Amino acid sequence: MVNLQVASFKSQPKIIEIVERKGIGHPDTICDSIVEKISIELAKYYLKKFGEILHYNIDKALLAAGEAENKFGGGKIIKPMLFVIGDRATSSVESEEVPINEIVENCVYSWFKDNMRFVEKEYIKIQNEIKKGSQALQQIFKEKKRFFPANDTSALVGYAPLTKLENAVYKLERFINSSEFKAKYPETGEDVKIMGLRENDNYNFTIAIAFVDRFIDSEENYFKKKEEIKTEIENYLKNEIGLNGNILLNTLDERGKGEDGCYLTVTGTCAESADSGEVGRGNRVNGLICLNRPAGSEAAAGKNVVSHVGKIYNILAFKIANEIYDTIKKENYVWLLSQIGKPINEPVAISVEVNNLEESDKKEIEEIVNKNFENIDKFIEDLINSKYKVA
Repeated sequence: MVNLQVASFKSQPKIIEIVERKGIGHPDTICDSIVEKISIELAKYYLKKFGEILHYNIDKALLAAGEAENKFGGGKIIKPMLFVIGDRATSSVESEEVPINEIVENCVYSWFKDNMRFVEKEYIKIQNEIKKGSQALQQIFKEKKRFFPANDTSALVGYAPLTKLENAVYKLERFINSSEFKAKYPETGEDVKIMGLRENDNYNFTIAIAFVDRFIDSEENYFKKKEEIKTEIENYLKNEIGLNGNILLNTLDERGKGEDGCYLTVTGTCAESADSGEVGRGNRVNGLICLNRPAGSEAAAGKNVVSHVGKIYNILAFKIANEIYDTIKKENYVWLLSQIGKPINEPVAISVEVNNLEESDKKEIEEIVNKNFENIDKFIEDLINSKYKVA
């Protein structure tokens, strides 16, 4: 039995709710997605080569913007983006070297190839600053136990269900970055950012979409396509999501300024010249940045899959919250607190708060929580197999 506290709260309707999502081509999401890919591939390499996952944390990275010249009909990249990664990883076992640099490069280039239609290999430079880990943290991995000790003291929180606004923001971005949408509107880049605002029952969505300049031959053409895309998004919001809301698209645009008054890119991401990215500044593990919700103290992307509670508890808190909601159909929050050195299946504290908790709910909540911690090793296997996304 884990250290579990269950309490009740009464949900109060919020006058204002704000929710953000950064799409796959946003510089922050790019960083989160790539370090997570490196983390998983490194874990798989350790397992295949040495039969166990060794010490690493790959959760510090920066995507420094390059330079580009945007032109109607197609611009050019002047200076490539720079992906800088620096953290810690086991680089050798006895005389066996781990090809960390090769793994990093393969992950970076393959991620862009798989997710960004117009980013060529020469548009990206890589600076690998991964070093050996500290002796104290490496020691954790020498203890041959079923459950590793936590390598950090961290507090994480998950919640369920999503609100109407949260659900709408998430679905809108996925719609705009869907293969069907890109086939119909190839001029829309993967760099999509949505800021949703609900004031009482009024919904507003400010959306930024990086347009790909090779598909735009004039300022008139840009604004015509922008209006078509705006209408398409409005129809999806109303007919598929079931909300009436105001869509504002690329609000910095200004007619009469040519290329300077349009949101144009060569590659479909502003990371080519306008904005840099960093791990941990993007979406939470549920794919959203919800300003009215509590947030944990860690970003999950890139962290070790077997010992870093910043990844394990972060995702697990949302998993437990969703299972509780699926079972008792009530809004809930799940807080998990770890302590460095304590086994990951033994959190220092678990707190579950449920909207209008009834006595009959407690047993089901306890069963859900205990089952998850009893089977946390299976959950870790799912993390290694990329069952859960972190961006």
